[in-house]
Amino acid sequence: MQGAMQAIRSHGSVFKSAILQHIRIVDPALRPAFSTRFQSTAPRLEEHGFESTTIFDVLKAKGKSADGSWLWCTIDDSVYDAVKSMTQHNVGALVVVKPGEQKSLAGIITERDYLRKIIVQGRSSKSTKVGDIMTEENKLITVTPETKVLRAMQLMTENRIRHIPVISDKDMIGMVSIGDVVRAVVSEHREELDRLNAFIQGGY
Repeated sequence: MQGAMQAIRSHGSVFKSAILQHIRIVDPALRPAFSTRFQSTAPRLEEHGFESTTIFDVLKAKGKSADGSWLWCTIDDSVYDAVKSMTQHNVGALVVVKPGEQKSLAGIITERDYLRKIIVQGRSSKSTKVGDIMTEENKLITVTPETKVLRAMQLMTENRIRHIPVISDKDMIGMVSIGDVVRAVVSEHREELDRLNAFIQGGY
């Protein structure tokens, strides 16, 4: 029994797909032969399957006061002050807004921008404005609160970025990092495996 459970934990998604596929293709006349528990569990497993977590869920879990969930600077701030803020809050990027327009996204400044455009080029971080080195809005990769977490992960991987702004109705509402996304995916998969284990053990 222990060996079977280990196999299920290792191949939970494959096992689930096989179960659901079997339920869908089985002849309706034969379905009464299945146990009531098996019949009533399948829809619940489908309803709470993988890939259901959204960016909204990630932002909600972080909370408004969480470091990195809503940290910003303006285009007129010095790069030195922006990097100092990143260091104090232990984050790798800041949202950039126009002065007096806190929710109007102008761009993003990251540790990579600092290294490539200040350190490597020998420029002064105290005399250079954030607006001079930031990644501008028209070049940004963004997501919405409804974006699936796995889609956000795909965008970040394909574009080799570690932070992605969250936009709703053209307003900036937060930012998530690759760490936030990975934690959400791991949590979702752990919950799914727990549901599969409960199903096998008769917990539903």
